[in-house]
Amino acid sequence: MKRLITLLFLIIVFVACKQQVSVEKETEKESVVTPKDTSAEIASKRSQEFPNDIAAVFEAHGGIKAFDDMNTLVFELVKPEGNEKHTTDLKTRYARIETDKFALGFDGKEAWLVQEDSTSFKGNPRFYHNLMFYFYTMPFVLGDPGIKYKKVEDLLVNNISYPGYKISYGDGVGDSPKDNYFLYYDNSSHQMKYLGYTVTFFSKESSERISLIEYSDWNKVSGLLLPKTLKWLEYKDGVIGDVKSERNFTNAILTKEKKTPSIYIKPIEASGK
Repeated sequence: MKRLITLLFLIIVFVACKQQVSVEKETEKESVVTPKDTSAEIASKRSQEFPNDIAAVFEAHGGIKAFDDMNTLVFELVKPEGNEKHTTDLKTRYARIETDKFALGFDGKEAWLVQEDSTSFKGNPRFYHNLMFYFYTMPFVLGDPGIKYKKVEDLLVNNISYPGYKISYGDGVGDSPKDNYFLYYDNSSHQMKYLGYTVTFFSKESSERISLIEYSDWNKVSGLLLPKTLKWLEYKDGVIGDVKSERNFTNAILTKEKKTPSIYIKPIEASGK
């Protein structure tokens, strides 16, 4: 009798444990959720974080969602000695710049350079690999994560006021988190008109020296407005002067297709920084 009671007790415990394990497995199965955000959904959520004026600027240039849908940007910077061809993966920001005399790029870890001789490229590959990309893809790059927006005083040019925002970055965002940008736009069309910026890459310290670019005309590329000409202006203490230099762009392509990743990888013969 005692053995029978013990046996019945063991059976009851076994069944109860089995039921408990079964319930726990079912509960665990129900709690595992792996939702997938499409790029459109991410863009929609992100757009809610922009000030209304900034969102209107994006819209005036074709929309931040349309830009987010693209994967590769190619453009050429016009130069007398031969154009520079810039290729950028818009999701990873891997980059490649090519000319007849040098090629440089960024593979996600380091910038690299291959050149005919030591005088073919005289700059810093890490600094230059995305410099023109940032200027060229304004205003859309001002929608990147980690950006802060602050309304600033209008920029007055020839008795016309252009509303503006200061753009700054959170700590550790990019190579130069202490950089500041100042976006000024046309009050009626909301198209971007001027860009002020500081450079802190080399000093790593905040700067009060602001350079100013005029976005004078635009090209429509895959439905998005991208600049055709940039004009660097004399600018000091809020006073705008003459045009100092000009950059022209051509042969721009925006596509949803991704380039072969190998084009961004550091070649064996390249130097890196």
